[in-house]
Amino acid sequence: MKISFRTLLGTVAAGASLIALTACGGSSEPAKAEGKTVSITHAQGTTEVPVNPEKVFTFDLGVLDSMEALGIEADGVPDAQFPESLAKYKDAKFEKIGSMKEPNFEDIAAAAPDLIIITGRTAGSYKQFSEDMKIPTVDLSVDASKPMESFKEQAANLGKIFDAEDKVATALTDIDTKATETKARASNAGKGLIVLTSGGEVTAYSAGSRFGLIHDVLGVATAADVKHDGAHGEAVSFEFIKEKNPDTLYVVDRDGAMGTAGEAADAVLDNELVNSTNAAKNGKIVKLDANSWYMVGYGLNNLPKMIGEVAQAL
Repeated sequence: MKISFRTLLGTVAAGASLIALTACGGSSEPAKAEGKTVSITHAQGTTEVPVNPEKVFTFDLGVLDSMEALGIEADGVPDAQFPESLAKYKDAKFEKIGSMKEPNFEDIAAAAPDLIIITGRTAGSYKQFSEDMKIPTVDLSVDASKPMESFKEQAANLGKIFDAEDKVATALTDIDTKATETKARASNAGKGLIVLTSGGEVTAYSAGSRFGLIHDVLGVATAADVKHDGAHGEAVSFEFIKEKNPDTLYVVDRDGAMGTAGEAADAVLDNELVNSTNAAKNGKIVKLDANSWYMVGYGLNNLPKMIGEVAQAL
């Protein structure tokens, strides 16, 4: 069969057009290529965010932990004391964007990320990121007054951003199951007191605090109600611990988590007053994993570990 020159030319042109279209649309991130965005309502407002953003910076290790659970790596992270579960982020290939409290604004501006995720420690930088630097920024802080509800909302936001809503839903269902089982056991476990040791000093926490998960979600009765100022608890004495006489004493060693020189929590609490409590007499002074509780906190991988520690102590 003869083919005219004009027909042949048209066929070649059509093929070339198809190749060009394929090359333009063949990205491994189709949502990004299409310019798809999602509206995220967070602690400081509502922000239009690209779906599957190419370059993501976060200052929060809990968010980083959740991203890891979803199989997503951050590109920029704080210069922090990373726990073993996030140790790979010590590598220089991950851009260091300041400390967990103080961003390096110049480096961040030069890197031009597609999304910045902040939480409590860097919440004050939201305006500079979102308005002054025009970088899509979301504040995924967990509200200590309603920790589980707030965490679920923030995890769901990550699911929307990274097109991983099914993975998030599955992880949250597993967490709910663990929390419900632990709460059922806590009803007969007596009263608990949470303390943090730092530099030889002791600070107490109760319901509604950064460590309130133990009381608010897992149902451990409180041995004492203490005042809270944001992420900070109330400085207490050893006499206070003796007076409240907890059945279980939950201990977070801040110095250990921060890698700073300081007297270990075991030594700080090894005294006659603390040793006279029910917790000490019954072997219920529980040293929680400080990295999990102080450094990382609410994350899809980390939260089950935290719940598991409380469950084991019960």
